[in-house]
Amino acid sequence: MKRLIAALLLTATPVMAFDINSMSEEEKTAFGEAVREYLMANPEVLVESINVLEERRAAETVQNDQQLVAANREAIFEDGHSWVGGNPDGDLTMVEFIDYRCGVCRRFNDEVKKVVEDDGNIKLILKEFPILGQDSEASSRFAVAVKQIAGDEAYMKAHDELITLRSPATIEALKKVAEKIGVDADEVVNRMNTDEVSDVLRENHQLAERMAIMGTPTFVIGDELLRGVPAEGLTAAVEGLRAKMSEEG
Repeated sequence: MKRLIAALLLTATPVMAFDINSMSEEEKTAFGEAVREYLMANPEVLVESINVLEERRAAETVQNDQQLVAANREAIFEDGHSWVGGNPDGDLTMVEFIDYRCGVCRRFNDEVKKVVEDDGNIKLILKEFPILGQDSEASSRFAVAVKQIAGDEAYMKAHDELITLRSPATIEALKKVAEKIGVDADEVVNRMNTDEVSDVLRENHQLAERMAIMGTPTFVIGDELLRGVPAEGLTAAVEGLRAKMSEEG
Protein backbone atom coordinates (compact mmCIF):
# COMPACT_ATOMS: atom_id res chain seq x y z
CA MET A 1 0.00 0.00 0.00
CA LYS A 2 2.76 2.47 0.87
CA ARG A 3 4.53 1.84 -2.43
CA LEU A 4 1.30 2.51 -4.28
CA ILE A 5 0.77 5.75 -2.36
CA ALA A 6 4.31 6.86 -3.16
CA ALA A 7 3.79 6.18 -6.84
CA LEU A 8 0.54 8.15 -6.86
CA LEU A 9 2.09 11.15 -5.17
CA LEU A 10 5.27 11.22 -7.23
CA THR A 11 3.62 10.92 -10.62
CA ALA A 12 0.57 13.07 -9.79
CA THR A 13 -1.40 10.98 -12.31
CA PRO A 14 -4.03 8.31 -11.69
CA VAL A 15 -3.02 4.67 -11.75
CA MET A 16 -5.42 2.92 -14.10
CA ALA A 17 -5.69 -0.22 -12.00
CA PHE A 18 -6.48 1.78 -8.89
CA ASP A 19 -10.09 2.90 -8.38
CA ILE A 20 -10.89 4.31 -4.97
CA ASN A 21 -14.60 4.29 -5.81
CA SER A 22 -14.54 0.50 -5.88
CA MET A 23 -13.45 0.39 -2.23
CA SER A 24 -15.74 -0.19 0.67
CA GLU A 25 -16.08 2.54 3.29
CA GLU A 26 -13.77 0.59 5.60
CA GLU A 27 -11.17 0.26 2.86
CA LYS A 28 -11.40 3.97 2.06
CA THR A 29 -10.88 4.83 5.73
CA ALA A 30 -7.90 2.51 5.95
CA PHE A 31 -6.47 3.95 2.76
CA GLY A 32 -6.84 7.52 4.04
CA GLU A 33 -5.10 6.63 7.29
CA ALA A 34 -2.29 4.93 5.38
CA VAL A 35 -1.84 8.01 3.19
CA ARG A 36 -1.65 10.26 6.21
CA GLU A 37 0.78 7.96 7.97
CA TYR A 38 3.00 7.76 4.90
CA LEU A 39 3.06 11.53 4.37
CA MET A 40 3.81 12.23 8.01
CA ALA A 41 6.74 9.84 7.82
CA ASN A 42 7.88 11.01 4.36
CA PRO A 43 6.92 14.69 3.86
CA GLU A 44 9.53 15.06 1.13
CA VAL A 45 7.31 12.95 -1.12
CA LEU A 46 4.64 15.65 -1.06
CA VAL A 47 7.22 18.30 -1.91
CA GLU A 48 8.44 16.21 -4.83
CA SER A 49 4.92 15.70 -6.15
CA ILE A 50 4.20 19.45 -5.93
CA ASN A 51 7.42 20.21 -7.82
CA VAL A 52 6.46 17.76 -10.56
CA LEU A 53 3.02 19.36 -10.84
CA GLU A 54 4.50 22.87 -11.04
CA GLU A 55 6.94 21.78 -13.75
CA ARG A 56 4.10 20.32 -15.79
CA ARG A 57 1.99 23.44 -15.40
CA ALA A 58 4.93 25.64 -16.42
CA ALA A 59 5.50 23.50 -19.51
CA GLU A 60 1.80 23.72 -20.39
CA THR A 61 1.89 27.51 -19.98
CA VAL A 62 4.87 27.80 -22.33
CA GLN A 63 3.14 25.61 -24.90
CA ASN A 64 -0.10 27.59 -24.65
CA ASP A 65 1.77 30.88 -25.04
CA GLN A 66 3.61 29.58 -28.10
CA GLN A 67 0.25 28.72 -29.62
CA LEU A 68 -0.97 32.27 -28.91
CA VAL A 69 2.09 33.70 -30.64
CA ALA A 70 1.56 31.44 -33.65
CA ALA A 71 -2.14 32.33 -33.89
CA ASN A 72 -1.44 36.08 -33.76
CA ARG A 73 1.83 36.19 -35.67
CA GLU A 74 0.81 38.78 -38.25
CA ALA A 75 -0.61 41.21 -35.68
CA ILE A 76 2.48 40.79 -33.48
CA PHE A 77 5.22 41.11 -36.07
CA GLU A 78 3.65 42.88 -39.07
CA ASP A 79 0.94 45.25 -37.86
CA GLY A 80 2.17 48.08 -40.09
CA HIS A 81 1.93 50.78 -37.41
CA SER A 82 4.45 49.89 -34.69
CA TRP A 83 7.94 51.35 -34.52
CA VAL A 84 10.61 48.99 -35.86
CA GLY A 85 14.28 49.33 -34.94
CA GLY A 86 17.40 47.38 -34.23
CA ASN A 87 18.37 45.31 -37.25
CA PRO A 88 15.34 45.25 -39.58
CA ASP A 89 16.79 42.15 -41.27
CA GLY A 90 17.70 40.40 -38.01
CA ASP A 91 17.15 36.68 -37.60
CA LEU A 92 15.41 37.17 -34.23
CA THR A 93 12.56 39.58 -33.49
CA MET A 94 11.88 41.07 -30.05
CA VAL A 95 8.52 42.74 -29.46
CA GLU A 96 7.88 44.78 -26.32
CA PHE A 97 4.46 45.88 -25.09
CA ILE A 98 5.27 49.09 -23.21
CA ASP A 99 3.61 51.62 -20.95
CA TYR A 100 5.61 54.82 -20.41
CA ARG A 101 4.46 55.11 -16.79
CA CYS A 102 5.42 51.52 -15.96
CA GLY A 103 8.29 51.46 -13.48
CA VAL A 104 9.66 48.15 -14.76
CA CYS A 105 9.55 49.37 -18.37
CA ARG A 106 11.52 52.42 -17.31
CA ARG A 107 14.01 50.40 -15.31
CA PHE A 108 14.75 47.96 -18.13
CA ASN A 109 14.61 50.39 -21.05
CA ASP A 110 18.39 50.70 -21.24
CA GLU A 111 18.82 46.93 -20.98
CA VAL A 112 16.44 46.38 -23.90
CA LYS A 113 18.52 48.74 -26.02
CA LYS A 114 21.79 47.17 -24.87
CA VAL A 115 20.64 43.63 -25.68
CA VAL A 116 19.63 44.72 -29.19
CA GLU A 117 22.86 46.64 -29.79
CA ASP A 118 25.17 43.96 -28.36
CA ASP A 119 23.52 41.17 -30.32
CA GLY A 120 23.43 43.10 -33.57
CA ASN A 121 20.99 40.73 -35.24
CA ILE A 122 17.73 41.50 -33.40
CA LYS A 123 14.77 43.30 -34.93
CA LEU A 124 13.03 45.34 -32.21
CA ILE A 125 9.33 46.25 -32.35
CA LEU A 126 7.67 48.50 -29.76
CA LYS A 127 3.93 48.28 -29.16
CA GLU A 128 2.17 51.06 -27.32
CA PHE A 129 0.08 49.48 -24.57
CA PRO A 130 -1.09 52.14 -22.09
CA ILE A 131 -2.82 50.49 -19.14
CA LEU A 132 -1.84 52.59 -16.13
CA GLY A 133 -4.19 55.52 -16.37
CA GLN A 134 -4.54 58.93 -17.96
CA ASP A 135 -0.83 59.78 -18.11
CA SER A 136 -0.12 56.44 -19.79
CA GLU A 137 -2.84 57.04 -22.36
CA ALA A 138 -1.69 60.60 -23.09
CA SER A 139 1.95 59.53 -23.43
CA SER A 140 1.15 56.74 -25.87
CA ARG A 141 -1.16 58.94 -27.93
CA PHE A 142 1.60 61.54 -28.12
CA ALA A 143 4.19 58.94 -29.21
CA VAL A 144 1.93 57.47 -31.89
CA ALA A 145 1.04 60.95 -33.16
CA VAL A 146 4.73 61.87 -33.39
CA LYS A 147 5.45 58.74 -35.41
CA GLN A 148 2.59 59.37 -37.81
CA ILE A 149 3.58 62.99 -38.35
CA ALA A 150 7.38 62.96 -38.18
CA GLY A 151 8.49 59.34 -38.63
CA ASP A 152 10.52 56.71 -36.81
CA GLU A 153 13.50 58.82 -35.74
CA ALA A 154 11.26 61.41 -34.09
CA TYR A 155 9.25 58.62 -32.46
CA MET A 156 12.35 57.20 -30.80
CA LYS A 157 13.30 60.64 -29.52
CA ALA A 158 9.81 60.98 -28.07
CA HIS A 159 10.05 57.49 -26.60
CA ASP A 160 13.30 58.33 -24.82
CA GLU A 161 11.81 61.51 -23.39
CA LEU A 162 8.55 59.87 -22.29
CA ILE A 163 10.18 56.86 -20.64
CA THR A 164 12.07 59.23 -18.33
CA LEU A 165 9.36 61.90 -17.90
CA ARG A 166 8.82 62.44 -14.18
CA SER A 167 6.05 65.01 -14.32
CA PRO A 168 2.43 64.21 -15.22
CA ALA A 169 1.92 63.89 -18.97
CA THR A 170 -0.11 67.07 -19.28
CA ILE A 171 -0.60 68.82 -22.60
CA GLU A 172 1.86 71.49 -21.47
CA ALA A 173 4.48 68.86 -20.59
CA LEU A 174 3.97 67.03 -23.88
CA LYS A 175 4.29 70.26 -25.87
CA LYS A 176 7.66 70.84 -24.19
CA VAL A 177 8.71 67.33 -25.25
CA ALA A 178 7.63 68.10 -28.81
CA GLU A 179 9.65 71.29 -28.84
CA LYS A 180 12.68 69.48 -27.42
CA ILE A 181 12.65 66.80 -30.12
CA GLY A 182 11.98 69.29 -32.91
CA VAL A 183 8.41 68.54 -34.00
CA ASP A 184 5.41 70.86 -34.30
CA ALA A 185 3.83 70.75 -30.84
CA ASP A 186 0.40 71.99 -31.89
CA GLU A 187 0.21 69.57 -34.81
CA VAL A 188 1.12 66.61 -32.62
CA VAL A 189 -1.31 67.57 -29.84
CA ASN A 190 -4.11 68.08 -32.33
CA ARG A 191 -3.53 64.63 -33.77
CA MET A 192 -3.46 62.80 -30.43
CA ASN A 193 -7.23 62.22 -30.25
CA THR A 194 -7.81 61.44 -33.91
CA ASP A 195 -9.14 58.14 -35.22
CA GLU A 196 -5.75 57.39 -36.77
CA VAL A 197 -4.12 57.33 -33.33
CA SER A 198 -7.05 55.67 -31.58
CA ASP A 199 -7.05 52.84 -34.14
CA VAL A 200 -3.43 51.97 -33.30
CA LEU A 201 -4.08 51.78 -29.58
CA ARG A 202 -7.30 49.85 -30.08
CA GLU A 203 -5.59 47.24 -32.24
CA ASN A 204 -2.80 46.86 -29.68
CA HIS A 205 -5.28 46.40 -26.86
CA GLN A 206 -7.29 43.87 -28.86
CA LEU A 207 -4.12 41.91 -29.60
CA ALA A 208 -3.15 41.98 -25.93
CA GLU A 209 -6.61 40.76 -24.96
CA ARG A 210 -6.38 37.82 -27.38
CA MET A 211 -3.00 36.90 -25.92
CA ALA A 212 -4.09 37.37 -22.29
CA ILE A 213 -1.48 40.10 -21.80
CA MET A 214 -2.40 42.14 -18.75
CA GLY A 215 0.87 43.78 -17.69
CA THR A 216 3.95 45.59 -18.94
CA PRO A 217 6.55 44.99 -20.00
CA THR A 218 5.55 41.88 -21.93
CA PHE A 219 7.94 40.53 -24.54
CA VAL A 220 7.59 38.27 -27.53
CA ILE A 221 11.03 37.02 -28.54
CA GLY A 222 10.94 34.66 -31.48
CA ASP A 223 8.10 32.28 -30.69
CA GLU A 224 8.36 32.76 -26.93
CA LEU A 225 6.02 34.95 -24.88
CA LEU A 226 7.68 36.42 -21.79
CA ARG A 227 5.25 37.92 -19.32
CA GLY A 228 7.58 40.39 -17.66
CA VAL A 229 11.36 40.50 -17.44
CA PRO A 230 12.83 37.03 -16.78
CA ALA A 231 14.64 36.64 -13.45
CA GLU A 232 17.86 35.85 -15.28
CA GLY A 233 17.56 39.01 -17.39
CA LEU A 234 16.92 39.70 -21.06
CA THR A 235 20.45 38.91 -22.19
CA ALA A 236 20.26 35.40 -20.76
CA ALA A 237 16.78 34.93 -22.23
CA VAL A 238 18.00 35.89 -25.70
CA GLU A 239 21.05 33.65 -25.36
CA GLY A 240 18.80 30.77 -24.35
CA LEU A 241 16.53 31.31 -27.34
CA ARG A 242 19.52 31.51 -29.68
CA ALA A 243 20.84 28.22 -28.28
CA LYS A 244 17.44 26.69 -28.89
CA MET A 245 17.37 28.02 -32.45
CA SER A 246 20.81 26.53 -33.05
CA GLU A 247 19.71 23.12 -31.79
CA GLU A 248 16.57 23.14 -33.93
CA GLY A 249 18.21 24.55 -36.98
